[in-house]
Amino acid sequence: MHDDSMAFFYITGNIPELQTSPVSIVFHITIEMITAVLLILISILLRNPSQTIKYISVFVQGMLAYTVINSSGYFAQSGDWAFLLMFTALLIFAVVNSLIIIRLKRQN
Repeated sequence: MHDDSMAFFYITGNIPELQTSPVSIVFHITIEMITAVLLILISILLRNPSQTIKYISVFVQGMLAYTVINSSGYFAQSGDWAFLLMFTALLIFAVVNSLIIIRLKRQN
């Protein structure tokens, strides 16, 4: 599950994996939280970008792409097409952001 939907599902008690595969879901939720924190941090740091920050930001966009693809499988299995559409938009966003950052890095 992705961070924006995870809180909703947790509050409503709709994360059956907490009972069926708790270790797996805790790892999944943890990496999504780390990705979210890094995305926020990198967006702040990109206001004064250095070469290192640009490299890290591309890495973090890759983390976003991975979590989006990973989370999509859960919703594809359940046939929840609205979430799949949202994740597709997020994946496109991550790829475009990476390309923009790489392009800016080459210009400097």
